[in-house]
Amino acid sequence: MSIVVEQTLPYTSTDLNIDDPSRWSRLFPLMRPSIKSIDIGNGSSIVVDTALSKSKIVLVVAIVTIGNFSSKILSESHLAAFATDNFGKETISVEKIAEVLKSNGFPTNNGVVVIRAAAKQDLKVNEKVLEIAVVGEVKLDHILSLLASVSEETKASFENVQKLLEHFVKSVARTTSKFHEMKRGNGPSVVHAVEVAEFNSAKEAVDKDLGHLLGSRPPNGEDVVYSVHISDVNGLSRLENNILIHEVSEYFAKKNLPVYISHSTILDNYSQARGWAISLCAVPISSLAAQKKPTNILADSTRKVASSKPQSESSKIQFSDSEVRKIITAGCESVIKAEPTITEYDTIVGDGDCGYTLRDGAKQVLSFIKNADLSKLPSTLSDLVDDLEVNMGGTSGALYCIFLSSLSQSLSTSPTFSSAMQCSLNHLLKYTRARLGDRTMLDCLIPFVETWEKTGDVKKALGDASKGVETTKKLEAKLGRSSYLSEAATNGVPDPGAYGLLVLLEGMVRLE
Repeated sequence: MSIVVEQTLPYTSTDLNIDDPSRWSRLFPLMRPSIKSIDIGNGSSIVVDTALSKSKIVLVVAIVTIGNFSSKILSESHLAAFATDNFGKETISVEKIAEVLKSNGFPTNNGVVVIRAAAKQDLKVNEKVLEIAVVGEVKLDHILSLLASVSEETKASFENVQKLLEHFVKSVARTTSKFHEMKRGNGPSVVHAVEVAEFNSAKEAVDKDLGHLLGSRPPNGEDVVYSVHISDVNGLSRLENNILIHEVSEYFAKKNLPVYISHSTILDNYSQARGWAISLCAVPISSLAAQKKPTNILADSTRKVASSKPQSESSKIQFSDSEVRKIITAGCESVIKAEPTITEYDTIVGDGDCGYTLRDGAKQVLSFIKNADLSKLPSTLSDLVDDLEVNMGGTSGALYCIFLSSLSQSLSTSPTFSSAMQCSLNHLLKYTRARLGDRTMLDCLIPFVETWEKTGDVKKALGDASKGVETTKKLEAKLGRSSYLSEAATNGVPDPGAYGLLVLLEGMVRLE
């Protein structure tokens, strides 16, 4: 998970002109040919999707806050129209929207639902026009996702949609959690709805939020499906979003509760703090079908190596529990000790979370090996990956898991440890675009593995890895968030991921 309080942005909100109400009415028609922008006076416009002019379902319209734009507005194909408005002003009336839709050939007799972000929750119905005001973009996105996911019978009936949204207003609950600059304990803190707490893992944070939501809206005994909408606030990475969704899915699976999960990204123009928001509503099963358990993308990528656990008995390499334990312990302790330095580097050129991610991963490894049989290293590594998948976040966490999962397989078949490392490196390169010279952890890993395999000299390999890390001080970043920074900003600072890996390897190799 990310721990960044404020994003590293290449452009300011002013440069991006985010507050311009006509921004998307100009740009969106260029992105989708069926889009048409209609000027309604007073500097306002309504953007309609003419592809839905022959729709047989209830028309859905969204009025969003200028500057707080959601990905749902651009991605939802069932959205007949949208407009932007200043928060709390309500200068665009639902009557005007219905008039514009009707004059442009939309079947308003099907019914029109207008969803608006507002300071107060409300629902009004005038003939076949329903206006629902919700507090916050996450609830607005939740309704858009819900109306796209409900049964066709519900979508086609204004009365059924009205009944569903009346239930939503009474039953929905939401919570927002954001990372904060102050620390709690040894780690970053997260401001939850109920408390400010130390961030230890995505699972713990998500469990806290969902426990609060379910406690505030207990089930009433009816047959329901829990509609859960997750919004990442200010751009968490794809991996971080996958981890959040996985933890939400696991939470409901363990409680044996049917769930339908949806997702969006929200830009909060008033605060650059990053985090997530969750909106929850128990929906009658007659309107919404439960979702199959989402795939854990991270787990899938690591488990594609083989369909079964490696058999340590078939390994051609013999492992001593005590020797392997000393090597792993030395490497992990080196990483834990170096966390402040790694964090300092990543604060300058990245998100600021690399040191914490590697430190927490090292602590998890030390905890795991306490009761593990390291003489059976291949199968033990495989079990360790299962543990790290959900306890070590960030891009580096995913790369370590993929590499170690492959290594657990390669150690069972390779004649030497160095050849097993080479096989694992080749496998890892299938899952990342990063290569030597891209200013990533691979600038350490590639020279280490290739030199060790070529020469059989692990200390020479460590020397080449050190040289690789040193070169990152002068390299231009091509991937990751460092790529948004100028070369002058990164010059003289090693890539934090590469430096962290070097610290791990130095601790392991120098013990020998």
